[in-house]
Amino acid sequence: MSNLSHIEKVKESSLGLRGSITESLSDELTGAIREDDQALIKFHGMYQQDDRDRREERAAKKLDRLYTFMVRLRLPGGFLTADQWIAMHDVAGEHSTGVIKITTRQTIQLHGIYKSKIKPTMQAFNAAKLDSIATCGDINRNVLCSAHPKQSAIHEEIFAYADKISTLLMPKTKAWYEIWLDDEKVYDRKEEVDPLYQERYMPRKFKIAIAIPPNNDVDVYGNDIGLIAIIQDNQLKGFNVAIGGGLSTTHGNPETYARLATVIGFVEAGDKTLKAIYEILTVQRDYGNRSDRKMARLKYTVDRLGVKKYRAEVEERMGFKFEDPRIAEFNSRTDYYGWEQNHEGLWYYTVFVENGRILDDEQVALKEALLQVAKTGKVTFRFTTNQNVIISDVQPADKALIDSILQEFKIIEHTNGASALRKNAIACVALPTCPLALAEAQRYLPSLLSKIEPLLEKHGLTNENIITRMTGCPNGCGRSYISEIGFVGTGPGRYNLHLGGDHEGERLNRVYKENLDEEAILLELDQVFERFSRERFTAEKFGDFARRKQLV
Repeated sequence: MSNLSHIEKVKESSLGLRGSITESLSDELTGAIREDDQALIKFHGMYQQDDRDRREERAAKKLDRLYTFMVRLRLPGGFLTADQWIAMHDVAGEHSTGVIKITTRQTIQLHGIYKSKIKPTMQAFNAAKLDSIATCGDINRNVLCSAHPKQSAIHEEIFAYADKISTLLMPKTKAWYEIWLDDEKVYDRKEEVDPLYQERYMPRKFKIAIAIPPNNDVDVYGNDIGLIAIIQDNQLKGFNVAIGGGLSTTHGNPETYARLATVIGFVEAGDKTLKAIYEILTVQRDYGNRSDRKMARLKYTVDRLGVKKYRAEVEERMGFKFEDPRIAEFNSRTDYYGWEQNHEGLWYYTVFVENGRILDDEQVALKEALLQVAKTGKVTFRFTTNQNVIISDVQPADKALIDSILQEFKIIEHTNGASALRKNAIACVALPTCPLALAEAQRYLPSLLSKIEPLLEKHGLTNENIITRMTGCPNGCGRSYISEIGFVGTGPGRYNLHLGGDHEGERLNRVYKENLDEEAILLELDQVFERFSRERFTAEKFGDFARRKQLV
């Protein structure tokens, strides 16, 4: 017990993730909650944050920091009904900053919720049959799946696995319902016996994604478990299973590193797939590092034990062996913008949402437009892992109505007008709310792209589809380490520039230049783009060029 990290002790003594959260909520002297509870509320789907833009101003006035909370929904595969969209819109307007933020994990989060507004927020979500259970914390988080039904004629069958996995890996504690919905208190803890998580939960966060080749839109190899659907003769045969992906690192700590998942075998669809996933988690639960949180992710356990030993342990627990991996190839990593039709004749419109921020501004009234679309009652919504939203399941007879709303609010013009570079760019939240951020990301990337776009035009590369990502710190929420151009924040206005990731998401990039300001970034990219334009092979992708020329 003595070598456990403090967070491990907090979890074990938390009475099923309850801690003293109820008491923290009733403390009116501060907008914050108690330190140990700050770890526990993550399991309830929220983080305590403060407005870092106002820290100095408030400190000068001897005021407490302006504490608020971020709440993240559990949306396996990123699916919402029209009624749920309307409810989310109303909650965002009443209790948060009003901005609906699509995350890179295919869900939404709301920022700026005051402590007194958390319960009303949770209760409003529950009324819409939504919850935030297990979207943060040391537990399985929102399960990703290729979002667009165009991806496969059996997309819905594969998509259903996101919900099956999410349900399988849900914690047994009723603390969320008890604290936020005022449900009857559970006094007999035997009712909450949890064979998977026990009292310990996972050593660290755990992420799962499902990809449908040939499009690796979910960045499947960047997850603790990656499932690659194997489809033959229009039938789902099963999944290639990859383990040990994870992108977070720590500046100055060479023991931490980004890693792509390793394929360990094939498993048949159905119960065998679910059993394999479950036992991969139990091995990590039992063997993961619980003394050093920086070394606690599955990737470090896999490398410490070795892939063969980890696989053998999983096979012993699940009672059968993995088969040899089946052939699966990726050739893209993108969203299908605009109108697309699936095999059933239903229509889907993918809206470009820059950095996942749904709001009304001087450029476009995106939030109001999507509300009006939802109010027709003739659509559903799907979020993508590239932070966009798909207006989904539109009947042919209703397409003209939805299109007219998109035209009225200039959403089609907005989507068509975005450059190829901008459409494949991702940024994490970063400042002012993320406590880990060292530099800007979502607030800065749009203006930086506006300065990079003329460089591409200068070198005849305007239509080049270069996957670009920015994260405000080395934790990798913006998936910068798995992009062709990656920016990783090192301090205010400064970033490490990474190059050389491939277009398909099967190769990490590397640091090209360190600690650059904007002027230096633009100078370096100008020079690299010039070489790319002059020396590339026909149809060669930017990341492959950077690696071939040994720029990294």
